[in-house]
Amino acid sequence: MTQEADSSDLIFNGIDGASGTPYYPSLTADEVATLALGRPPDAQAVARARRRTAAERPHLGLRDGYDPRLLADGGWGVIFARDADPVFQEALAPLVAHRQLQATARDERRFRVFAGADGVRPGEGPDDFLARHHMSLDAADPNVVPYNLLLVGNPEEISWDFQSGLDLQYAVGRIAFETADETGRYAGAVIAGETGTAVPAGPRKAAFFGVRNPGDRPTLLAAEHLLGRVAATVEAGQPAWSVERIVGEGATKARLTHLLGGGETPAFLFTTSHGMGFPKDDPRQPPHQGALLCQDWSGSGPISEDHYLAGDHLAVDARPGGLIAFFFACHGAGTPRHNLFPERGGEARELAGRPFAARLPHRLLAQGALAVVGHVERTWGYSFLWEGAGAQTAPFEDSVKRLLDGWPVGAALETFVLRRAFLTDQLHAAIKRIDSGEPVDAKKLTRLWTAHSDSRAFVLLGDPAVRLP
Repeated sequence: MTQEADSSDLIFNGIDGASGTPYYPSLTADEVATLALGRPPDAQAVARARRRTAAERPHLGLRDGYDPRLLADGGWGVIFARDADPVFQEALAPLVAHRQLQATARDERRFRVFAGADGVRPGEGPDDFLARHHMSLDAADPNVVPYNLLLVGNPEEISWDFQSGLDLQYAVGRIAFETADETGRYAGAVIAGETGTAVPAGPRKAAFFGVRNPGDRPTLLAAEHLLGRVAATVEAGQPAWSVERIVGEGATKARLTHLLGGGETPAFLFTTSHGMGFPKDDPRQPPHQGALLCQDWSGSGPISEDHYLAGDHLAVDARPGGLIAFFFACHGAGTPRHNLFPERGGEARELAGRPFAARLPHRLLAQGALAVVGHVERTWGYSFLWEGAGAQTAPFEDSVKRLLDGWPVGAALETFVLRRAFLTDQLHAAIKRIDSGEPVDAKKLTRLWTAHSDSRAFVLLGDPAVRLP
């Protein structure tokens, strides 16, 4: 979604590949407020929401005295589902051994493998998981549970909510490969990149790829107010990095293919575009949901595979080695089973038969990329625009600066969690006022509700301990 700073209409990012129309219907702010405040009461849902906002305590991060940039301070752990197929643990073993050496350099307690009985149980939330492993709801103590945590498994095995909840306290990433072979290749690529045995990375180049489909407000605003500001910050503050902007006419599928494993692959890539969406029974949904819609689409009318880049469009010899990418696009990281926000009528639409991770990021990871940051479900303009205040891109700018300065990707993204903690606090305060009978402005509540929910949907795919070469 995105919106004009002076507009009350909410227009969502995402295009339906079956029809060429918006994947999510547009709504006015008043309609969203009505849905937020006037949905048929569901006592259990209300109770869950209140527990969740109460549990989403202010972000705590790593305890004082430990440097999140150092693996020997923060430690590293890997989390499997309790019933995970052991072949994935075997495939990841070289990376686990590599991280063990790094994480235990100062204290052997700063490395953990949570598998089998210690793994995530079906339906288990992050707070229950941490309590079972003797960790309180406090700042992360790496001597109990390491700060850097890699989840291994698809979101049916370890839910998106688990990842989002754990991320409030820890630096969390996920890999959800379909095969053990892909898992092993990713492990090998990370090790090779850190031990100097990989093909040398390209120049220290950051590329910014912004689609501006004609007449399409979401992509126009994202390219101008988000991508443009982040690129300008890098140009002004990172003299060791060269910056390339590919915006509008040049942001084609062919060019994006060259940036993702071709001869123009940068070390860091930031994209803004629509993400593709498909009906739940469409056979294109699993392989192409979240694919990046490029400038090749005219902005209206039917969409073909010539217009977007999906995982199975990458060449088998694509080599995105050392790449960290940020995709600002609907479903760019994955899809929940049900949408996170009600639509007209107050019902949550079933988006898919099961939750799943996007294929494009995992294809990149299997072929040598280090990490991809993306969004689960739709993107909202409240990620970077706020009514009355205009563009608010500090979390994006600060995270990118940290990445280019050599921070591990999980710790670099902490700025997003800080924003989420602030929104959580404000939303919880509004709910408390409603509970006590005080009047609350419906539009303000709508902004908080949507911005908070949007902030929970940014996720990291890949090992949180990787960093730019």
